[in-house]
Amino acid sequence: MRPERRTLAAEVFAAGRGYDAAQPDRLNRLRNVEPETAELLAVLVRATRSQRILEVGTSNGHSTLWLADAAEAVGGGVETLDIDPRRTELARANLERAGLAGVVACRTIGAAQALAEYPGAAWDFVFLDAERPEYTGYWPNLRRVLAPGATLAIDNAISHESELQSFSRLLGDDPQLTTALVPIGAGLIVAVLDA
Repeated sequence: MRPERRTLAAEVFAAGRGYDAAQPDRLNRLRNVEPETAELLAVLVRATRSQRILEVGTSNGHSTLWLADAAEAVGGGVETLDIDPRRTELARANLERAGLAGVVACRTIGAAQALAEYPGAAWDFVFLDAERPEYTGYWPNLRRVLAPGATLAIDNAISHESELQSFSRLLGDDPQLTTALVPIGAGLIVAVLDA
């Protein structure tokens, strides 16, 4: 990531942390991924040369900046989903500042609805960072939209392990997925679908 984008990403992260500190209700917080997790996501996109990237849980666009920068480098694009229009607009503004607006489609839509609408094998890389108890319900359509060889990354695998137990079992029961727990940030599950 270029130095000016890295500086902007750090500003977006710091602003998110500051905002969250003043919010007693967890659902009102921005809840950005840790910088080291965002950096790893960008490395994974570059390493896999993923062209079609889906992010579930845009927030203010902190992780989106990293995904978009990596997508731009490999000639790909990102679609990011959030149910909160205010967060979508924050992300759009941050992506515009980074010169990445043309690489990202920001949508204000629920993930379950969006996943049901996508065609099969639509995505090469999916990052889940939303309401964890909903992931199990996403699974049939999420699995369907993963392209052969796709990478699936799930945040909060250590910090909220109990909320991900059912979903983790679904991943483990799929013989075409190879998974690993990466102890970075709040914990990241990385799963790769057989090609």
